[in-house]
Amino acid sequence: MLPTFCKFLAVFCILAWQTHATGNLSPGAVGVHRRFEYKYSFKPPYLAQKDGTVPFWEYGGNAIASSESVRVAPSLRSQKGAIWTKSQTTFDWWDVEIVFRVTGRGRIGADGLAFWYTTEKGDYNGPVFGSSDRWNGLAIIFDSFDNDNKHNNPYISAVVNDGTKQYDHTNDGTTQLLSGCLRDFRNKPFPTRARIEYYNNVLTVLIHNGMTNNNDDYELCLRADNVVLPKNGFFGVSAATGGLADDHDVFHFLTSSLHAAGQVNDAQKVENQEKLTQEYKEYQDKLEKQKQEYKKDHPDEHKDDEDWEEFYESENQRELRQIWQGQSQIAEHLRELSRKVDEIIGRQETTLSLVSRNAGQALPPPAAGGVQQPALPTGAVSRADVDLLLTNQNVLLSSIREIRQLVGDINVRTDNIQTNQKHAPTAQIQSAGYDVQTLIAEMRDGMNQVKQGISHVGQRLGAPQGAAQVANCPTGNCVGVTLFLSVTVVQLLLVFIYNIFKNRSEAQAKKFY
Repeated sequence: MLPTFCKFLAVFCILAWQTHATGNLSPGAVGVHRRFEYKYSFKPPYLAQKDGTVPFWEYGGNAIASSESVRVAPSLRSQKGAIWTKSQTTFDWWDVEIVFRVTGRGRIGADGLAFWYTTEKGDYNGPVFGSSDRWNGLAIIFDSFDNDNKHNNPYISAVVNDGTKQYDHTNDGTTQLLSGCLRDFRNKPFPTRARIEYYNNVLTVLIHNGMTNNNDDYELCLRADNVVLPKNGFFGVSAATGGLADDHDVFHFLTSSLHAAGQVNDAQKVENQEKLTQEYKEYQDKLEKQKQEYKKDHPDEHKDDEDWEEFYESENQRELRQIWQGQSQIAEHLRELSRKVDEIIGRQETTLSLVSRNAGQALPPPAAGGVQQPALPTGAVSRADVDLLLTNQNVLLSSIREIRQLVGDINVRTDNIQTNQKHAPTAQIQSAGYDVQTLIAEMRDGMNQVKQGISHVGQRLGAPQGAAQVANCPTGNCVGVTLFLSVTVVQLLLVFIYNIFKNRSEAQAKKFY
């Protein structure tokens, strides 16, 4: 029975201690007033200015500042760097949250990173993690290299120095540390967070191991009572590398001053409010004075308050503009619909014309195994007859063109003969017998060619086209061969008589010369 009671008592004591420690993780649990101190803090974005400086901070050594972080020491051998506040603190109790990342290629890294609160600024290339030795104040050291070969690194330790002690590198400061904890902070998926609180001479260090993205997932690393630190100190962060090298990047350094609940009274708040109001009023008066001076110096560029109304639209104008935009959009949609309807109507008309054009054509022969199509009625014109008729018409047109060309050649030759008669080199009357005989011979040749062309046309018109025969042309509508030859002979005789008459007239006219 007694051993069971002892076990129960031990478990109860452990739970009570954890409850007490958890209740004191944050000073806010005991009603402490926090005030953010921007002059002792930095955070992204725009952490560094365009000229590379960090507002209210100074850095040196191998430290590099960017818009997102401060790389205190790069991953090169024997590199050291540090960053310090420009001014000392004006408050006694404080809370500092540091967000950093230590990354390297190897399984073991070096040397580490340190947080400082000292009465004097340290060096930027000092022997203790990039800062000075024999400091007066507090150092929270994140040591990543195992110098004493006890396999107890990475290790987080708190070391308080009064300015007379030299840091023990050989034993990793174990002989001087105030307290510490074994935590691995290298190569974590998320940045590591450290929260250092100093309130009422109690030092508390909380660690976020960087394994989750929950910013409040802290665990207690160390807690020390009766820690007396000097007042009005400087904050700083330093880092160093040795034979092994890691990147030491600091993203956030957020400082808050801690005050008791009754320390910041309402009278002080009212005084601060009145001070800010007075400063704002003075700024407004100064701005108004500058405006008046600018108006006097530049009267042409000055615009009255009424003139600025022209640059802004009234409520009625805005409403009319919105109505006009809506109506314009509706009209545009209607035009688009009208265009699409016109396209549809055009396509329908094209389809109807194609259907009506193919309606009179013969149906195709039935497919194998298909249904027998109805026979054409008696006296209907087949597709073959239509093709044959079109072919004969084309042949007739080509023959007529040939005859027309032949008649044109005869007229040209007749004109040439008449021209030669007019421009004869002698003034005597020349006999027209030779020319007339030549003309008659040419006309005879032309008549023979016409007959041959007509006979050729007749043969082509009478030739069968496959199995189909051309229907006989009706007598009342077609021109017979005899009639065509008679008209041609009469035309040639008229041309011949005209030429003889013309030659005789020219011969009689030449007798008067």
